[in-house]
Amino acid sequence: MSFETFRAARRCVVLASLVVAACKGETSSGDAATPQAVVGVQTAVVATGPFTETLGALGTIVPRPGHVAALAAPQPARITRVYVATGQHVKQGDPLVELDQTPFRAATQAAEATLAAAEKANERQQRLASEGIVARKDAEQAAADAAKARADAANARRAEQLSVVRSPLGGVVTRMTAVLGATADVAQPLVEVADPAALDILLNVTPNDAGRIRRGARVTLSAGQNATGEPLGIGTVADVGGTVDTASRSVAVRVQAPTTRRPLRISETIYGQIAVAVHPDAITVPLEALVPDGEDFKVFVVDASGTAHERKVSVGGRTDRRAEITQGLANGERVVTYGAYGVSDSAKVVPAKQPAAAATPVKP
Repeated sequence: MSFETFRAARRCVVLASLVVAACKGETSSGDAATPQAVVGVQTAVVATGPFTETLGALGTIVPRPGHVAALAAPQPARITRVYVATGQHVKQGDPLVELDQTPFRAATQAAEATLAAAEKANERQQRLASEGIVARKDAEQAAADAAKARADAANARRAEQLSVVRSPLGGVVTRMTAVLGATADVAQPLVEVADPAALDILLNVTPNDAGRIRRGARVTLSAGQNATGEPLGIGTVADVGGTVDTASRSVAVRVQAPTTRRPLRISETIYGQIAVAVHPDAITVPLEALVPDGEDFKVFVVDASGTAHERKVSVGGRTDRRAEITQGLANGERVVTYGAYGVSDSAKVVPAKQPAAAATPVKP
């Protein structure tokens, strides 16, 4: 090995030793001082006071029983005119669907002719029976034939009247199945009309929840599929169904709302919060303070130094915004609300500078 080669090799060894020493120094310095995590959160003080437990349920607007009519043809006949469409307002007596008049008029004329002949025969038989010319049973049979002819004629006239399907009430056409030129089926309604001033809200709940609901309970109504929709007003439970729907496995709860902020629409989706219990002295927290912990829940309690401590709690009733804590918290303690999902035990917390959207609430 030449002298120049030896000097170059020695220089590389010295540089490598300096790099290793520097790396060790950085590692030791990092291990010595790890900064404590600081999390920006929002907090709320645990409150004690009256708490109304509610159950949330989805439902739809339906016509009230006795204020809806489903109209069918009196007998099979061809549909010749359709006067209205779904959603159209109609008055009592307005024509909706017209059937071919020819068979109805022919049936009425035949029934009238039969009636005239039966009444004439009855008059003759009654006169002959009173004179003793014919047996009394013949006169009775003639009277029965005349009575039957009168009934047949009345039915024929009624069928002719019904061949023009008219609305029995003022309202809105909610269903129309009549097709021009088709033959009407007496087993299938051609048109349905409902009174828009007599509507109910039909909410669907589980059989278990249905057992907690009582008639007269207060219901807060919102448009749409959750409590954040347009507020509509307050309703009252009119009836709780006694059977379980075979398709949805739910129980129907009928709610009446005499006054609402705007007119309701048939088949509109409604969200209702049904009051099921009132607790006079309940400890409650905002719903976003709850953090799932397996099958249970926990919260983060903030002490005077700003340190968050994990604590398991027992949850009772809930609303769309607050939860009742039956065990684990005391009145006046401060808990983390917004930001609770990003906090760990013993973390240092500070007020968040810019409030962001709250974490997804735990579903009841």
